[in-house]
Amino acid sequence: MKRIVILTVIGARPQFVKAAPVSAALAASGRFTEVVVHTGQHFDADMSDVFFAELGMAPPAWNLGIHGGGHGAMTGRMLEALEERIEAEQPDWVLVYGDTNSTLAGALAAAKLHVRVAHVEAGLRSFNRAMPEEVNRVLTDHVSDLHLCPTRQAIANLGREGIEQGVHWTGDVMYDACRAAMQRPGGTAVVDRLGIGDCAFAVATVHRAENVDDAESLRGVIDYLKAEARDQVVVFPIHPRTRQALERFHIEAGPLRVCPPLGYLDMATLLSRCTKVLTDSGGLQKEAYFHGKPCVTLRAETEWVETIEHGWNRLWRGPDYAVRRPIGDYGDGRAAERIVALLEQRTAEHVRRRLAGTEPVRTI
Repeated sequence: MKRIVILTVIGARPQFVKAAPVSAALAASGRFTEVVVHTGQHFDADMSDVFFAELGMAPPAWNLGIHGGGHGAMTGRMLEALEERIEAEQPDWVLVYGDTNSTLAGALAAAKLHVRVAHVEAGLRSFNRAMPEEVNRVLTDHVSDLHLCPTRQAIANLGREGIEQGVHWTGDVMYDACRAAMQRPGGTAVVDRLGIGDCAFAVATVHRAENVDDAESLRGVIDYLKAEARDQVVVFPIHPRTRQALERFHIEAGPLRVCPPLGYLDMATLLSRCTKVLTDSGGLQKEAYFHGKPCVTLRAETEWVETIEHGWNRLWRGPDYAVRRPIGDYGDGRAAERIVALLEQRTAEHVRRRLAGTEPVRTI
């Protein structure tokens, strides 16, 4: 069988982390050619370049340089540019990750060109359609052919929406990446640089629109973090969007230990040494668990409900932690291998059906 061409669409720092183990597994299989397209959604060195270097990923084949503007404008520009790349590369699959505008643009461009879509982290739901990420997830799942689910709850969510074909549990690729990072020799450079080597500290991140784009909401989150800082140092790697919002709304970070965005390995070091995690990031909620640290989610809900149910996470304005117990659903660190095996298996099935004249016409 000829090599299988995968066009991978990424654009935001969590997607770089998720893509790293899958790209490595695709290369190791010897059956795939991967073309990585970076939309440019996260574009500066701290949010993009450092991740490729630290994760051992080759630079993207294409960087579309698309960022800024409203959701519609950004997604529209991505859709147009990705359509051109898909037509030029003629991939067997377009592979998308998570729930960003890049995810949705990649899935829509592929579906309209009748190219099969594989969605990593399919089936996650917060059940809050006010979140742009939730809209992106739902729409992406409904045009995807292969739903690569990190948890069995995600499979159940898809079933409630009538999506039952091409649905598979793989485990969580973030766990693959986290295990790989844990196996690297740890350093103290970031701890020394931040001056926190001898003290207990928490790690906080804030970036979601619901927290950042409204002055009252952002002030409430920052006040909560300041209260936490009365008991211990709170290290606050600040997203560019959050920094701009603090300046725009004249909100002071006060006692928070503010620093620029950190690379994946520096963040892993902080997570391994901190006492707790305070975040509105879905990925960081899981990484807190992977490092055995309690988390407080700075939102009204979470798509990672098992972290709540198993006592590792709680909502900042919700009940206290449940009884803590292990989460088995995230797998064994081999999610990327399962994803690659499923892509190869499904491609072979499509080839057999096409040769037999039984391949159905794709409809959207």
